[in-house]
Amino acid sequence: MSAMTGTDTTAVDGASLIRDGKAHLGIEFGSTRIKAALVDADGRLLGSGAHDWENRYVEQNWTYGLDEVWGGLQTCVAALQTDVEARWGVHLERLGGLGISAMMHGYLAFDAQGEQLVDFRTWRNTYTTTAAARLTQAFGQNIPLRWSVSHLLHAVLEGEEHIERLDHITTLAGYVHWKLTGRKVLGVGDASGVFPIDSATGSYDATMVAAFDALPEVAQMPWKIGDLLPQVLPAGADAGSLTDEGARLLDPSGSLQAGAPVAPPEGDAGTGMVATNSIRPGTGNVSAGTSAFAMVVLDRELTGIREEIDLVTTPAGDPVAMIHTNNCTGDLDAWLGMLGELPALMGLEVDREEFYRRLFGHALEAPADCDGLLSYNYLSGEHQTGVATGRPLFLRGQDSGLKLASFMRAQLNAAFAALACGMKVLLEQEKVPLTSLFAHGGIFRTEGVAQQVLADALNTPVAVGDTAGEGGAWGMAVLAAFTALPEAERGAGLAGYLEERVFSDAQVTTRDPEAEGVAGYASWLERYQAGLAVERLAGEVLA
Repeated sequence: MSAMTGTDTTAVDGASLIRDGKAHLGIEFGSTRIKAALVDADGRLLGSGAHDWENRYVEQNWTYGLDEVWGGLQTCVAALQTDVEARWGVHLERLGGLGISAMMHGYLAFDAQGEQLVDFRTWRNTYTTTAAARLTQAFGQNIPLRWSVSHLLHAVLEGEEHIERLDHITTLAGYVHWKLTGRKVLGVGDASGVFPIDSATGSYDATMVAAFDALPEVAQMPWKIGDLLPQVLPAGADAGSLTDEGARLLDPSGSLQAGAPVAPPEGDAGTGMVATNSIRPGTGNVSAGTSAFAMVVLDRELTGIREEIDLVTTPAGDPVAMIHTNNCTGDLDAWLGMLGELPALMGLEVDREEFYRRLFGHALEAPADCDGLLSYNYLSGEHQTGVATGRPLFLRGQDSGLKLASFMRAQLNAAFAALACGMKVLLEQEKVPLTSLFAHGGIFRTEGVAQQVLADALNTPVAVGDTAGEGGAWGMAVLAAFTALPEAERGAGLAGYLEERVFSDAQVTTRDPEAEGVAGYASWLERYQAGLAVERLAGEVLA
């Protein structure tokens, strides 16, 4: 069996590993769920837990309260402990390693006393247009709206009251790590969504640091950008250990002990690369959730500035082209929730997972062009397609056939549409080589369906492994296990560890693009792009 699988527990004595403090915990704060995964040193899943949460739109800002961060984390860890006891009959008291991951980017700002200065500003906020454009011009590199440095400059340009009291800024993963360990650090992958990274040095690009400090508005500030940013660390580096206070934040009952080494905190993009073994040049992955992103590890520089493409890094520091979309499964989930009311209305009891599986499978019975049906899944603005304010829309022509299969296929097509627009630039215009593309996220749990739609959308083979539904929490747990390894056991670094131990006999299924599906999706996407004018107008006129 593969070391990736979440059900292979026969080859390992999980109870002894957990009892002896040799299990490694990864926690990821996703957009809608906080997940925990406990693994052994080879990545075998020993237990899991989860807690649902949602962002809130407060005073034109997408945010989560810090009390929700800690309450959700504790609930998630408690669910993990319950699962571990049910599986193994032991209570989780000691950890071999720990790692925190979270949605990348955004803005968490603190003063010298460690007090939060403004509400958390997540990746979903797109009001940083002017700041991002200024930075792109100053740096000679595309700087996305959601990056932390864009939010920082936006606050400076707006003359926000808190800006002169800044002591440090960080991401959500960096914040949680700081509170658990006392260390203000970031893994290089997460840091690459804060400020551009120089892959040669493994830290913030010194030329761009100087360019930022030289901006007239910034030059008047009582700080330099280098004083505000967390220290950058590669995968496996010493990022501190779990303190007594941190252990109580994870487990208020007091049973979880301090002392475990903690991996550099990473973003969800980095953990997605680990979870799909996509950290060597020519490999790539797609992570699909509330948002979606494709990561392709580069073997050369791009030809120039591409507004569709962000330049970030792997957790080991190698350059990566990132295609990020603000919207993916959120609107699909809403439609599924509504359709799920129908059985109850008829007085029927159905298994929700089976109901969704049948709906997904039915979608493949429709042509890839969806019989003329169009769906725009924009719960928020979408920079990939130039949409400032999202309004979910479903459109059809007068002669379009409104059938359930075509409707479901349109929802799946829409989930990947903005991503497909960006990937066309990377693969067709930049001609970046891509030997393999792995996908993970809950949308791929129904075998072969979303996987086939994505393969047709990108005209690229798409592979899915056993952890398609586990995702980033599992990837972060693997990074924690790697960090806990003695230097002598690390072999050829992170890439070697993944290939030789974690994915040595990994079982994956691959779907190749089908000619009819590729042509149908291309036709559908052409109409989708033509209809974006309607989506933009909806955002302007429908409050």
